Amino acid sequence: MSGILWIIIVGFIAGIIARLLSPGPNNPSGFILTTVLGIAGAFIATFIGQAIGHYGPDQGAGFITATLGALVVLFIWNRLVARRIISDPSNR
Repeated sequence: MSGILWIIIVGFIAGIIARLLSPGPNNPSGFILTTVLGIAGAFIATFIGQAIGHYGPDQGAGFITATLGALVVLFIWNRLVARRIISDPSNR
C-alpha cells in the first residue's frame, strides 16, 4: 500500500514540476490531472528506459526521469490541442 502512495506522491510532484517547466497555457490542471500526468510520465520513462536497457525489468523510473516523461506527455498534449485533435479545456 505504501508503494502506491509513494507513486502518487512522486507523480504529483513530477507533474507539478513538468507543468511549471512546460510553456503553453493549455496544460491540464487540477490535482488529479497533475498526478495522472506525473504517473504517465513515470510509466513512459520506465518503458523507454527498459527498452534501451537503462533500467532492469524490475526497476522503475526515478524522479528526474519521471519529470522528463511528464514533459513528453505535456508536449504531446500541446501538439494534439494545437492540431485540434482534442479540444482545449480552457475554451469551454
